[in-house]
Amino acid sequence: MIPIDSSIVAGVALSEIDGVMKMLLMKRVKGGYWCHVGGSIEGNETGWQAIVREFKEETQIEVVNLYNAQYLQQFFEANVNVLQIIPVFVVLCPPNQAVTLNHEHTDYQWCTLEEAKALTPFPNQHRVFDHVWAYFVDKPIESLFKVDIK
Repeated sequence: MIPIDSSIVAGVALSEIDGVMKMLLMKRVKGGYWCHVGGSIEGNETGWQAIVREFKEETQIEVVNLYNAQYLQQFFEANVNVLQIIPVFVVLCPPNQAVTLNHEHTDYQWCTLEEAKALTPFPNQHRVFDHVWAYFVDKPIESLFKVDIK
């Protein structure tokens, strides 16, 4: 049997950088690969509360505009025999959003869709980015996706 873990959340930040829409990627210390924001749900947090906290911890971004991406990222961690099912959120940031990384990351980059896919190693990351771009950049955002964080 393969256990399923749904205690992790992920988020993609979007910001217009010098007039071009881009998504935030960060290079992890552990593993040295590029990724979007993510982390574990703590205590009695909801998924959206966890991703708001993770954005603050990892990037110092204060989340104001949060959306349910309507996407579940999934991957199999073979070394621990666990299937991860991860809800994805989207954070719309103001233009030229500043980023201050914590100790979990060594570098960050605002990327176009193609740049993000070129930097990231995992096919499921590419599918997340394609989905986010299709529903949050290429067409107007569905108001039903908005998460009330108040």
